[in-house]
Order: sequence, then C-alpha cells, then structure tokens
Amino acid sequence: MGNDYLDMPVDPTSRDQLAAEGLRLELVDISDKQAFAAWSRAESRGFHSPVQTEAAIEQRHSYFDDRRITGVYDDSVPVPQEPVATTMVWPADLTVPGRRTVQSWAISDVTVAPTHRRRGVARALLEAELRTAQAHGAPIATLTVSESTIYGHFGFGPAALARDLTIDTRRAKWTGPRPAGRVHFVTADQLLEPGLALVERVRLTTPGQIAYDGILWDRQLGLMVDDEVAKKQRFVRYDDESGRMQGFASYTLNENPADFTQHRLDLLHLVTATDDAYAALWRFVLEMDLVSEVKAHLRPVDEPVRWMVSDFRAVKVAELDHLWIRILDVPAALEARTYATPGRLVLSVSDPFGAADGSWVLDVDDTGTPTVTPTDDPADVSLTVEELAAIYLGGASPVMLHAAGRVRGDAARLEAMFRSPVAPFLSHWF
Repeated sequence: MGNDYLDMPVDPTSRDQLAAEGLRLELVDISDKQAFAAWSRAESRGFHSPVQTEAAIEQRHSYFDDRRITGVYDDSVPVPQEPVATTMVWPADLTVPGRRTVQSWAISDVTVAPTHRRRGVARALLEAELRTAQAHGAPIATLTVSESTIYGHFGFGPAALARDLTIDTRRAKWTGPRPAGRVHFVTADQLLEPGLALVERVRLTTPGQIAYDGILWDRQLGLMVDDEVAKKQRFVRYDDESGRMQGFASYTLNENPADFTQHRLDLLHLVTATDDAYAALWRFVLEMDLVSEVKAHLRPVDEPVRWMVSDFRAVKVAELDHLWIRILDVPAALEARTYATPGRLVLSVSDPFGAADGSWVLDVDDTGTPTVTPTDDPADVSLTVEELAAIYLGGASPVMLHAAGRVRGDAARLEAMFRSPVAPFLSHWF
C-alpha cells in the first residue's frame, strides 16, 4: 500500500447514512491548520482530555502528514467547525507469527460527542473505515480500545491481551540472575535514535507489535508539549559487557505524603533485546530505594518477572484486552503468518459484514508455510470472523473457545496449527 489512501474519497455508503441524519462525513485537509485544530480539539474532548493548547496542537499537526483523518460535522451546533465525531487511520506493519509482518489498517481516535450518541454515528464511521480498508487492499484492520463492548459488533476480536502488575517490593526480593552489564541513567533525547533502533530490532520477535512512527515514539519518550507525566519521567538503559545497549526503561516516582520511604514507582516502558537486559532492568526497578510498590502498566501475559522474585504472591496481576484486530481478507491474512504444525484444515467463517464470509482450505507444509484457497468442502472448523481474529496471532485458545461455544469442530487441530511460542503483545496504545 502506498500513500494513495490519503486521497481516497470518503465512503459513500456511510456518507449517505449520516446525511440522512443531517450530518456531514468529510476528510480533514491536513494542510488546513484551522480545520486540523478544530478536529484535534474535538478528538481531545472525546477522550475527556484537557483542552489542548495552541502549542500542543501545532506540534501534533507536524506529525500527521501520513494520517487519514475524518470528521462528522453538524452545521446546526453552535461550533459547527468542530466535528461531533472523529477517526484517524494509517497503514501500519503488524508483526505476525513467524517473524513476519502484514500491513494493517490502523484505526485510532474514534470518538463520538455525547450530544450525538445513538444516531448510528459510530457504526457509520467504523464501517466506512472497513470499506475503505478493503478498497485499499488492507487484509486486516487493527485498533486499541477504550471500551471492550463495542468492537465485537464490527467483527473485531481481542487478539493480544496485556497485564498490569502491582508488585510489593518489600516482599518481592530479587532471586533472578545478576547480569554483568551496567545500568545507566540517560535522557529522553539520548534514547531518541538508539531506543527506536532497539525497538525495531526486537519488534519481529513478538506477534502483535505495530511499528512505531514519529508521534507514537515521541509520546513514549515524553517529548510531547504539555505532557505532565514527562516532567517526572526518568530513563535508564542497560549496556552489556561489551558496552552495547540491550535494553531501556522509563518510570516515574510518586511520593507517599504520609511516609517518604513508601514511594510508588510507575514503570511506563521496558524493552529488552536479551535476557540479561531484562533481568538487570527489572532488578534495578524492584530494588529502588524508598520504594514500596511498583506498578507496571501494559506488560506481556507471559512476563517472567514473577519467577524472578522470592514471593510469587507479591506480584498481583490484572489482565486486559488491548489489541483488537479485524480480518478483511482471509487468504491474505492467513497466508501472511507461519504455523506451528503442518496439515490441512477447512475453515468455515461467518461474517455479517461480508468481508471474510466463506469457506477456506488452509494447507500448511512442513516448513509452516500456508496456502489458502476457497472451497466447497465440508468444514473441519466453523467460527465467526471475531473468533478468527482472536486466534489469528496465537493469543486465544481455540480449545477454550470451543468450550465456550464460540468455535465448532476440530478445535484441537486448529489450536495445534495456530499456536505461537511467544504470546502476542502490543507494547503501546495507538
């Protein structure tokens, strides 16, 4: 996919549906700074964020040359230049099993003003993006969600879960390895290029990761204007014995006003290329002076740290759905990844939207390489497009979904083929 997606017209079906409600679905001209500023204020309002300053809007505008931005407008409201609903999309590489990538249609900034709920606006926006993605040739759509009850209605499934960890450092004494490399304090600017290079170096090892770009990476480093968290953000990196950077972490410290020795450390990000780097940075975090609790947001479900401390129960886990995907082209999506075992499986996929509806033969050779073709053969497995999305990266178990009544047929063989040795995980929001 090239940059022609920026010039594609708005979806006519959704445009006409919204017009019947007295609303206008339009692309936002990024070169029009006033139109972009109005869209940005509306998007911020939709997520209950503080009112954006002119400096923040100007900085944000500088990142969005490759973004396709849409707004829904109501000319009858007092501020008609601000949309009552927003979306933003761009093509983004998604890592899939086998150290491969497939280009996905990344959907972000989906908001509908509370004044315009229950008028079909969200459905029109989402279906417009799915039809546009199809027209552009994207086999998969992706998003991270603030509400988990919405996107299953559009064929999305939770494909990569994440965990929040709360660790009592008074109980969690370090029992893991003690690497010989060194941990150093660094600045955000010092991580700007080498940190991104490290992220790119490890991205293909984990299904579910999506490539960073300018705003996603700078936001991770706290380089955005008016970022209050950035004022407290600290950065460390780990260098191995040869002096090569193999990992980094960022965190903030929050004082307990009742007891200065009981700070809370919020681990914002931790990326490592080696086991040594992982152990060294987690040990650094857990042994921080004057800290009694560590909170780590958005960590992998197969995080090893609980096995590296003296008290397993000192690490409390809360799981959340994070990356949701939507299959739009079954052959292209299934052929993009590799599989754990060879075999032949006929999948019957139901999709009310029509994009993925049909029966497909998945033939996998001894190297894990697939071929997918339509078929009239009897199905070995029947499932909806939502379940296909959930198992696509190897995250959800087909056997578990079978027990839940969500998959019918030979779930054990399906699980053996779709299994991933690395749990899918996405390390950031978009």
